[in-house]
Amino acid sequence: MLNIEQFRYGSDNFAYVIHGKKQAMAVDGGAWKEILSFLKTTNLVLEFVTNTHSHYDHTSGNDHLLKSTRAKFLNSATLSDNHKIMIDGETILVYRTPGHTDDSVCFHTGSILVTGDTIFNGTAGNCFSGNQKNFYLSIKRLMALPDETIIYAGHDYINDSLAFARHLEPDNEYIDRFLNSYDHNHVYSTMADERQINPYLRFNEKTIINLLKENNLPCATEWERWNSLMSIE
Repeated sequence: MLNIEQFRYGSDNFAYVIHGKKQAMAVDGGAWKEILSFLKTTNLVLEFVTNTHSHYDHTSGNDHLLKSTRAKFLNSATLSDNHKIMIDGETILVYRTPGHTDDSVCFHTGSILVTGDTIFNGTAGNCFSGNQKNFYLSIKRLMALPDETIIYAGHDYINDSLAFARHLEPDNEYIDRFLNSYDHNHVYSTMADERQINPYLRFNEKTIINLLKENNLPCATEWERWNSLMSIE
């Protein structure tokens, strides 16, 4: 079983190191100084540097990490779906999840899911690719994962995200419950949490369907409900 270490950088970005006892992989390594210090302290060898997508706020640490180690760069744009990355004999699966960008990917190992800007804790990313249908299919794919899946996102948007979720579902008791457990130093959610608080995973819930009807938005199918939700500001 592999472990994960979270590093905050900038105003709200997260970098990650997925590691075993000897080997490691950096994902969105903007906190490159902290990552190099962590690797030195733990005697880990950085084998790979990669990203959840190619936006600069996620790739800014790549060159620093590659120059300071012998790690191999894995380009998210060319990683194939279900590609297997091996760390200490354990598998990290690559999921191609286009939507936020065309090259967006997630990394899954054990109960750990690094989602970048596809799913945040409590919301979903902006559809900069322009292809809402692809984004919907990516969300549906991730929703099929078990409730115990732990979501490590690319940014800490929890306060704003849940304020919007509360605006959509003011009687949703799970939102405040989740906020009360929020830890600035270790930000995550489970897929079970997301099913309870994230409107973009709750498009089949009666409260969301009724909201869409009240706003005269298409809601006859799952796809229509997702697309309509993404249009609400």
